[in-house]
Amino acid sequence: MPEFLIELFSEEIPARMQARAAEELRARLLDLAKDSGAGIPADAIRCFATPRRITGVIDDLPAEQAAKSTERKGPRVGAPEQAIQGFLASTGLAGLDACVIRAVGNAEFYFAIQHVPGRATIEVLREKLPELIRSFPWPKSMRWGHGTARWVRPLHRIVAVFGGTPIGGEIGFGSSDPSRPEITIPFSNVTEGHRFLAPEPIIVEDFAGYRASLLAAKVVIDPAERRAKIIADAAALTAPLGLQLKSDPGLLDEVAGLIEWPVIRIGRIKPEFMNLPPEVLTTSMRTHQKYFACENSGVGSLAPYFIVVGNNETRDGGAQMIAGNEKVLRARLSDAQFFWDQDRQASLESRVGKLVERIFHARLGTVRDKVQRMSALTPALCRYVPGADVALAERAVLLAKADLSSAMVGEFPELQGVMGRYLARHGGEPDAVAEAIARHYAPVGLADDVPTEATAIVAALADKIDTLAGFFAIAEKPTGSKDPYALRRAALGIIRTILENGLRLPLRSVFAEALAVLGPQLADQKITTATGEILDELMEFFADRLKVALREQGIRHDLISAVFALGGEDDLVRLVDRTRALQGFVASEDGANLLTAYRRAFKIVQIEEKKDGAAYTVTPPDVTALELPQERALADCLARITPESAGLLAAEDFTAAMASLAQLRQPVDDFFEHVTVNAEQPALRVNRLRILGQIWLTLNRVADFSRIEG
Repeated sequence: MPEFLIELFSEEIPARMQARAAEELRARLLDLAKDSGAGIPADAIRCFATPRRITGVIDDLPAEQAAKSTERKGPRVGAPEQAIQGFLASTGLAGLDACVIRAVGNAEFYFAIQHVPGRATIEVLREKLPELIRSFPWPKSMRWGHGTARWVRPLHRIVAVFGGTPIGGEIGFGSSDPSRPEITIPFSNVTEGHRFLAPEPIIVEDFAGYRASLLAAKVVIDPAERRAKIIADAAALTAPLGLQLKSDPGLLDEVAGLIEWPVIRIGRIKPEFMNLPPEVLTTSMRTHQKYFACENSGVGSLAPYFIVVGNNETRDGGAQMIAGNEKVLRARLSDAQFFWDQDRQASLESRVGKLVERIFHARLGTVRDKVQRMSALTPALCRYVPGADVALAERAVLLAKADLSSAMVGEFPELQGVMGRYLARHGGEPDAVAEAIARHYAPVGLADDVPTEATAIVAALADKIDTLAGFFAIAEKPTGSKDPYALRRAALGIIRTILENGLRLPLRSVFAEALAVLGPQLADQKITTATGEILDELMEFFADRLKVALREQGIRHDLISAVFALGGEDDLVRLVDRTRALQGFVASEDGANLLTAYRRAFKIVQIEEKKDGAAYTVTPPDVTALELPQERALADCLARITPESAGLLAAEDFTAAMASLAQLRQPVDDFFEHVTVNAEQPALRVNRLRILGQIWLTLNRVADFSRIEG
């Protein structure tokens, strides 16, 4: 079957938008293939992105659409004439003779059967592509010339070839000036190569030829191939010098999105700059210049070299390019050296006072206010972090934000915390304090490690807990996809820090203390939400974040909800252990059957309590009034298991507690098989309902089983 190729050729597309654009094109081409009647898998569509083009290819499309028949149900036979005429008008049929009559239930209805002949796929493409392109979503877009349509950058060419033939047609972009014609771009089979090295037109017939021609014209269309070429060519330059490229996947992706033809050069860093902190060197190279740092092979220390990736070949073999980039880098590092020298002239503690000049939030005060709140929270947190020294933790928290007032962080904001560590060490602070300053922002993402040293743990928790308590107190909570203060990330950071360090921290109590610390500052802000309500909102928020955090570990979200629903459970370590044991229990045969029995008992008790206006879970059954052996066996089992499982739960032996509950399975099955709950004798009926109420009570000490799915 014929191949379809499309290329959208424009001015330079921002690197951060290219991968998403390629995926969007893939999704739209898949929909287009379905409209053409092709049942093709998604992997039969390949899409690529370079700075100047988004390319998509569908390997096989039918030359013609298959004919289709559509069927539409109309009014019933004998319906009013107005309804019949409306139906005929909506279907385009001339009369009821073109309809068929079918029985549906006890009535007969008119059905319109319409046959849609197949169309040539090239016609469908010509018709559908303009809307596909006009509606293409970009995070940011622009208009150009006097056109009215928007695109990420001015669009110059559109290649659209089906089976080796241009599909013909064009796309119009409207005109903002009535005196000027609409901007149109034809669907053609002509593209071009590298902007400088091979700008000549290229005739396109199929994807294989297109790809080969562009490669000859100095364009690598596949981002993965560009990344591989950068790594391979860089290795060819660094290996003879005993160096290796410092791993930086984010920078690699960005640079691969900036060039179509990677040209790799290696430059030198002047020795005097190697005394700068390594993070300053790499950040200066990475952030401003998009250079890759080099490391000494097998050692990992930074080497006085850098890799620059260009998009053009030069006659001098890159000599001028290297010299120019070395000159630019010298200027950058000279500035960094000046900032570093200046920052070391003042102690870190002397910078704390300047934090009053930095607003954390208009309603939550300055960064200095935040540091004071963190300090007030520190002693409480130290009680739950084994090995934490209150004096060290308070010192770390006091200095944690001080580097925000340094010149280096002013130039490189991403080095906050890191520069604080260097300045703390320079000022003679203990290593634990210096490391806590550097790590108190951690984890900043899923790939980042959590702090593991006691002082750093306290500082990290104090920072994030104060942030969450403050923003929830002033009702600045995340809504939908909006989270301007990164509160979801902060909550995930707290969860990971607690779980990965095994901290037995009562979350609700700690947040209550944080809100108490906030109280005086918010006293005149007319906060109407009660502290208890704020804490409830925070716990619900953490329940949702915990589901996200544990999803990849295969822990079911409904089980987390079932445990959280018990109320009063704010020890995340205990909660997760209980949830894991519960998941193993409900996955077992005994657990699954007991869950079914629970639902049955719960439903019966609910119905009868509502009917009788009574509570059958409050009073235990009168065992002396039980008649049948099955109900006596269940009552005996409940009497034994209820205190046994409660003791195991108190000892946090959740697996054993679940095993204890599993003993209920057979007695419960026998009860429902042989015992009539709604007996004719009122006293006997009440007694049996109380037995079911005890099942509900016993199981709900483990979790709210009514929230468990399946």
